[in-house]
Parts: sequence; structure tokens; C-alpha cells
Amino acid sequence: MPAGRERQPLIPRGRRRSRWWHRMPCFTPGAAFIPTLLVVWSSASFIISYVIAVLYGHVEPLFPYISDTGAKPPESGIFGFMINISAFLGAVTMYTRYLIIKEQNEVTHFVSPCLNLLALFVGLMGCIGMGIVASFQELAVPAVHDGGALLAFVSGALYIVLQTIISYKSRPQWSTPCACHIRLCFSIMTWVAVIPMIACASLVSITKIDWNPGEKDYVYHFVSAICEWIVAFGFVFFFLTFIGDFQGVTIRISTELHGNI
Repeated sequence: MPAGRERQPLIPRGRRRSRWWHRMPCFTPGAAFIPTLLVVWSSASFIISYVIAVLYGHVEPLFPYISDTGAKPPESGIFGFMINISAFLGAVTMYTRYLIIKEQNEVTHFVSPCLNLLALFVGLMGCIGMGIVASFQELAVPAVHDGGALLAFVSGALYIVLQTIISYKSRPQWSTPCACHIRLCFSIMTWVAVIPMIACASLVSITKIDWNPGEKDYVYHFVSAICEWIVAFGFVFFFLTFIGDFQGVTIRISTELHGNI
């Protein structure tokens, strides 16, 4: 062995593999898999239905509405199924977040319990809106579908603002400045997009899927569709910032039997 070099201890291959797995978000301690699964599943819901709709020629590749990618079979079934599960995962994530804030607040009393409860209520309303979007197709019942979409986007945007406020109030014990600033950036980006999305969508006078440049209201459709994708992924990726908070949480299911079986 050359002089001046020390022999490095050998690390067993199994140990190296376990350390590699522990760096993966899904395998971190606690309940971090919940927001991770939500982000992965929701992103896949949008992307898979979009790819199928484009391959079948049901939508144009350039920024269709998200709902347009799930308006016709076979992608409509996949879209409805996956978005409903996303709504459920979102509700589970929001409720877990509510419980985390509740436990932390009992220690340091950094935020009003009413604000925490309001954030949960607003978030669950957004999940209900997602369920309406998934269950009522855009071309079948457009009024109900559009109402559900409006509820989902506005409630989702308001939810991440409330969570950002709670995060700043929980500093420095429960939230890092980096996490707070990232959540603030997502909140600003979402609201910057959601306002023109709603404004331009309200100016579109017809409900259709096949759009061509130069048609009436095409510009309004195009701008609102771009903003819709920004809002959707801004809302989804916001939950990535919950991973660190969920790592210190353990979820247990307790079963208690009463009487003889």
C-alpha cells in the first residue's frame, strides 16, 4: 500500500443498500410516504390521461384543459379513477397535517386552533371539488363539472396560503425558513396563475375540446389552459414540502374488541 494512504474500512453491501434506500423519500421514517404518494399519483393522473388523449387524437398536444384530457373514453375512465384516488389521498394528507399542527400547537401555542381547523375545512372542500370534477364529465354536465373545478382550484389555492401562514407562525421550532419561503413561492405562483385562469375561462363563450388557432375565444382558452396547468402542479408540488414534517409522525391503527366473538 502506498505510504501516506490509510486503508478505508469495507462497508458491507447490504448496509450500503440500506443507506441508499433511506435516502429515498418514500422510505424515510414516519408518514412521509403519504405526501410523496399524493404527489406521484396526482402527477401521474394528469400525465397519463394527457398522453392517452393526445395519442388517440382527442385533444391537441399544445396545452388543452386538464379536463379535456379526460372527457372521452378510454382516458375518461382512467382520469376519473385516478383523480378520485388523488382526492382521497389529498384528504388524508390534509387531515394528517391538521393533527400535526394540533399536537405542535399544544406545546408552543403558535397559532389559533380556529386557523388550523379553517385550513383543514378549506382543503377538504378542494378535495370534494376534485371528486366532482372526476365524477361529472366536462361534456356531459358542464355546469356541475365547471363548478367542481372552480371549487377545487380556489379552495386549493386558499389552502396553501393558509398553510404558508401557519408555517411562518410556527418558526423556528417547527418550520425552517427554507420550507416557509418555498411554500410562499408556491402560494404566490398559484395565485398569480389562478386569477387570469378564472378571468379568461369566464370569457370563453363555448364548451368544446377541439380548438384551432384563430377561432373565436381561442386566446382566452389558451391562456386559461396554461394557467390551469400551472395552478394544478403548483398545488400538487406544494405537498412535497410536507415530507420533512411528516417524517417525525407515526400513524397507528388501534383495534379494540368489546364482548365475546
